[in-house]
Amino acid sequence: MAISIRKLSIPDLIVVQPKRFGDSRGYFEETWNRRDFLTAGIAVDFVQDNHSLSEAKGTLRGMHFQTPPSAQDKLVRCTKGAIYDVAVDIRRGSPTYGAWAGVELSAQTGEQLFVPKGFAHGFVTLEPHTEVQYKCSDYYDPACDRSIRCDSLNIDWPLPVAPIISEKDAAAPPFDALMSPFDFGSDQ
Repeated sequence: MAISIRKLSIPDLIVVQPKRFGDSRGYFEETWNRRDFLTAGIAVDFVQDNHSLSEAKGTLRGMHFQTPPSAQDKLVRCTKGAIYDVAVDIRRGSPTYGAWAGVELSAQTGEQLFVPKGFAHGFVTLEPHTEVQYKCSDYYDPACDRSIRCDSLNIDWPLPVAPIISEKDAAAPPFDALMSPFDFGSDQ
């Protein structure tokens, strides 16, 4: 298998490490291989790829999710710079409801984070000019687009100063106002 996986403190969050083949010219790696992911227990068909550039260190994007019927699984990777990537369990009835887990992703390591449906997702940039790419299992649907205010979740963001956030993210409702459409144990 060309990938290895490890689970975070919330077991449904999976860090994926593709195998890199390097020499004096650089490296090659497969960042997505359906067969390898199926073997690792990740059975998802992705339909959309997204790419973001954050110019400044400390740019925080999140906490975002889409509701059913357009809920999304995501496979996130940092292709330039570094991020601290976070997912929050928003599945009602989950033993980890409201808990978060985070991992540093960088272009240097090539690790990826698999974030399943039922989690809010966000990241903060740790370096300037950081680029993030992620695969989604459903198309963007503005009618299903939701967010939670990032400062309402007690996330330990690795920042020495206040993050740079969008007006939309600053206006998001707090976690305690969330009426989650996700139930633990159901396939949404």
